[in-house]
This record gives sequence, structure tokens and C-alpha cells, in this order.
Amino acid sequence: MPPSTTPTTVPTELLPDSLCTHTPRCPSASSPAAEAARVVVGHPEQGWSLLCNGVLLFEDTGELLPDGRIIAPRRLTEV
Repeated sequence: MPPSTTPTTVPTELLPDSLCTHTPRCPSASSPAAEAARVVVGHPEQGWSLLCNGVLLFEDTGELLPDGRIIAPRRLTEV
């Protein structure tokens, strides 16, 4: 009889509500000025930056908020 295997769970580490440690604090992720937060990790070669308020900002102006909501890229339209 083969040995029994039980699934193991790996603990996940959640980011804090804000990575902002400077004064004055950056706008929260829910603020209209959320994109004004400082960059904590930037990977322009990959097209994204992590802001200190937890927002993942993409080169195409799309955003992924800390709670998982998506903000679609803003496209310019010709008039």
C-alpha cells in the first residue's frame, strides 16, 4: 500500500495596508491622487511599478489596487 500523502499548505505573506514610511504619508490607494505615491519597486523594463500605497501601476496607465480591483488603462481619444 503506498504511503499516504497529505497536502501541505504554505503560509502566504500579505503586504501591509501601506508601504509608506515617510512623512508626509502618500495618498492611500483609494484616493483620487493614488498615483502620486512614491515608487517602492520599479521595473520599467517590464512595464510596472509598485507604489508605497500598494498600487501596482502599469506603463499603459492601468492599475491593480491592493484589494484586487482593476483600474483600466486610460486611452486618449482623438477629437
